[in-house]
Amino acid sequence: QVQLVESGGGLVQAGGSLRLSCAASGSIAGTNTMGWYRQAPGKQRELVAAISTSGYTMYKDSVKGRFTISRDNVKNTAYLQMSRMKPEDTAVYYCKFTSLNSGDFWGRGTQVTVSS
Repeated sequence: QVQLVESGGGLVQAGGSLRLSCAASGSIAGTNTMGWYRQAPGKQRELVAAISTSGYTMYKDSVKGRFTISRDNVKNTAYLQMSRMKPEDTAVYYCKFTSLNSGDFWGRGTQVTVSS
């Protein structure tokens, strides 16, 4: 089992910044990928960004240049730095942990609201 604890969500004005954190614990040894997904009301959950143990990253096109994903493998924590935020970034943001050893696990989500 893997436990994920997200933090850092909140309310921000358009153009502002927020940083999300996702701390993983439990059966997390070995190669894995940590990702951030988001789900807006009435829409499907979508991948925002992901990062592997080795540091390989990928981003949704609409956040490239504005969001940065990173991780601290000592602290077993992934971060999503969000800058120049837009109202369309408003959603519940979920952390996901994926590994061949443990499987897929999701955090409970954290609300991010961007006001115009």
